[in-house]
Amino acid sequence: MIYKYIWLDGYTPEQHLRSKIQVAGGYGILSANDEPVNWSFDGSSTQQATGEDSDCVLKPVSAYRMRGDHHGLMVDTLVMCEVLNSDYTAHDSNYRTECEDLVDDEWWFGFEQEYFLYQDGEPLGWKKFTDRGEDPAPQGQYYCGVGSENVVGREISEKHLHACLAAGIAITGTNAEVALGQWEYQCFGKGIKAGDDLWISRYILYEIAEDFGVNVVLHPKPKSGDWNGSGMHANFSNEEMRTDGNEQLITEMCEKLGSRHEKAIIEYGSDNDMRLTGLHETQNIDTFSYGISDRGASIRIPIYTVEHDWNGYLEDRRPAGNANPYRIMSHIVETLETNEAFWT
Repeated sequence: MIYKYIWLDGYTPEQHLRSKIQVAGGYGILSANDEPVNWSFDGSSTQQATGEDSDCVLKPVSAYRMRGDHHGLMVDTLVMCEVLNSDYTAHDSNYRTECEDLVDDEWWFGFEQEYFLYQDGEPLGWKKFTDRGEDPAPQGQYYCGVGSENVVGREISEKHLHACLAAGIAITGTNAEVALGQWEYQCFGKGIKAGDDLWISRYILYEIAEDFGVNVVLHPKPKSGDWNGSGMHANFSNEEMRTDGNEQLITEMCEKLGSRHEKAIIEYGSDNDMRLTGLHETQNIDTFSYGISDRGASIRIPIYTVEHDWNGYLEDRRPAGNANPYRIMSHIVETLETNEAFWT
């Protein structure tokens, strides 16, 4: 049995994924029939410890057993881990512990992860244009497009889809996005596992892209100009929203989210000011708004929710493509589960 332990490092403003392999039944710490156990790593190499006290602990929290074809991922199980200090307290870089305390399985999340594929310093497919001193044709023909002039990277996207499904991650859809070399996938989960699934889906995407000599870029605005950025819209609901909703409830939730808008921006990813400009289907970063079917609002009230007698979900369109799902989930639930309407 081959386990790949995966965790988040201590880099700021955004963390990076790290991994290492444990072979069970060999000379490692596991026998062939064991479940993943706590394991240490050198935190001084990941900005999580100093050299004179370098041991950090990996605590397994979710295991993803690959079923059938591993799609190039040469392991049996991917293991998402929290990072602990050597005394087994949560490390400062560990946002998952707090999130787990806040978010139970009543809360459902659907993350829309947008990303660019890059090669040789340019979005995939752009180099043949930039070598001539040109840009690709303006966005418009690429979204959900087909044909070699409109789409590049489809094999990566679809291989990623199948690998995630093999790991038991609920990818509910994929599509080419509005810029050449830009893609999106949608990842659904319940409770804290929604965050685990999103991080593992990102890891799988990075590793598959390695095989093609391509880099995955989650930055919210990697290309300046008249191009959409990359967000990670967060669709969310709790039991009351799904089964006992009404217009007043949904409106109050939107007002609560608006009352903590500045806090949300802190939690929703770095360099997001480059994306949230009020253009390209975004609201300005300094403004909060909500509206029915409004993709230029901070919070979109889906027509599905309205047509189902206000039973359904909301979409937070503010998170950047590089945002940490644990921080998004914690912020939304903490905001909506308080009885206070406004904060100072």
